[in-house]
Amino acid sequence: MMSHTKSPADSEAGEIPDGLPSTIADGSTPLDKADMYRMGKTPQLHRNFRFFSIFGFTMVLMQTWETELNVSVFGLVNGGTGGVIWVYLGAFLGLFFAILTMAEMASMAPTTGGQYHWVSEFAPRSSQRFLSFIVGWLSVLGWQVGNPAICFLLAQQIQGLVILNNPSYVPERWHLTLLVIAILTVCMVLNTLLYRALPLLETLALVLHTAGFLAVLIPLWTMGPKLQSAHDVFFTFADGGGWGNTGLSCLVGILSPIFSLLGPDSATHMAEELQDASKSLPRAMIATALLNGVSGFVMVVTYCMVLGDLESVLQTPTMIPFIQVFYNAVGSYGGVTAMTCIMIIMASCGVVNNIATSSRQLWAFARDRGVPFSGWFAKVHPRFGLPLNALGASYVFAVLLSLINIGSTVAFNILTSLGVGALLSSYAISCGCIAVKRIRHEPLLPRSFDLGRTGLVINVLSVLFLVFTFIMTFFPPVPEPTLEMMNWSILVYGTVVVFSVVYYIVRGRLRYAGPVEYVRKSA
Repeated sequence: MMSHTKSPADSEAGEIPDGLPSTIADGSTPLDKADMYRMGKTPQLHRNFRFFSIFGFTMVLMQTWETELNVSVFGLVNGGTGGVIWVYLGAFLGLFFAILTMAEMASMAPTTGGQYHWVSEFAPRSSQRFLSFIVGWLSVLGWQVGNPAICFLLAQQIQGLVILNNPSYVPERWHLTLLVIAILTVCMVLNTLLYRALPLLETLALVLHTAGFLAVLIPLWTMGPKLQSAHDVFFTFADGGGWGNTGLSCLVGILSPIFSLLGPDSATHMAEELQDASKSLPRAMIATALLNGVSGFVMVVTYCMVLGDLESVLQTPTMIPFIQVFYNAVGSYGGVTAMTCIMIIMASCGVVNNIATSSRQLWAFARDRGVPFSGWFAKVHPRFGLPLNALGASYVFAVLLSLINIGSTVAFNILTSLGVGALLSSYAISCGCIAVKRIRHEPLLPRSFDLGRTGLVINVLSVLFLVFTFIMTFFPPVPEPTLEMMNWSILVYGTVVVFSVVYYIVRGRLRYAGPVEYVRKSA
């Protein structure tokens, strides 16, 4: 073997002996041990997950059909029913190329670090460390701000249900913040005290995700208002945002399907807790994309067929359009409450998984000394086998962000709007790196999932789509937005990039070597 640079994890968690290491984590297969040894990482986490439970984890975190009901209104305004449907199909196809690319990289390097690790290994040598560092920051903060953001959407659903059943209730911003903190606290307990039961809970959540799909879909089909003609639904386009061009309006509405299809890398960030990760990861990512994508499309079409008058739905007293559509369909407060509770329960499960993912991403980047106080964030509790410090920091960060909403919802939205752009750019850079290796005809690592001769085409298509989508997600919903309607993603994204570059120059370049420096290469 060639000389090996010592990983920070080695010095903090114990040396990796020469030859294949004896595992610290329960359930490691010989292939898992070999992968960890090659990447120069000491196993520290328990491998509680198997294929079906990690498949459930990713399905529930993405929960495409549920999220589409919650965010499709943005696409309905910018594109109409036809725009929502066709843009969804385009977004699904484009992101599927990206998922195939990331699944192949996950098979080569099944690590919790995910994108920043892949960039470190696959980028041109001259840019490995810098690009990996920037992608690491984008991935960490993208997942971290996702916690309060999805809790905020969940809390709004709860408030909408309260308004439906008690019209005299007057919602306040501080009510919403308290709900967010309560949700975060419950989900934090599930991620710590009940962590060993998490794989079982993921399986149960997957069952509810599937059964809930039918429980919502069937009443909309059988009890909803008279369905509109398929031609009208599929080919009615609208420029509700006032862009002056229907095509551009539809593209602005791409944020809806992107938000609902985002997060296929979540399974990757649990890789070191998954048995037979190099094989299970790509299978779970691809299966999730296909099943969530198909169920999301069916729900989108159904929702558009029974939508009725969009203006009246947008003006609903509940402030949640899909709740009004449910009520228009079933005409019963009890029925709507039951259907909405399914959405709330599933969203809560998604928060549990998002906290787990965000904490593992932070822990992995800290293990490679990419953030301040890395030694503290990278600690793993010896008894629980969990990165409790990273979990606690994720919880506190989300709570602090939620407090901003009490003073200003606009300011809160500014800070939580980072997630989509940050994750898309991390996908694009990592997919671009593997594309460059193929263009240069450089050898790739052994892998159980191989794109074969179609690899370069899929890689290039994924990068083109991700870059295009990245640009479109910065568009506001209307050409001349008010302060409240402005899309602040570009401001937050730019601030994070500038900060990470400055931190890299001042301190990061002195501490951060990048995961590739710890990789063991054959002689």
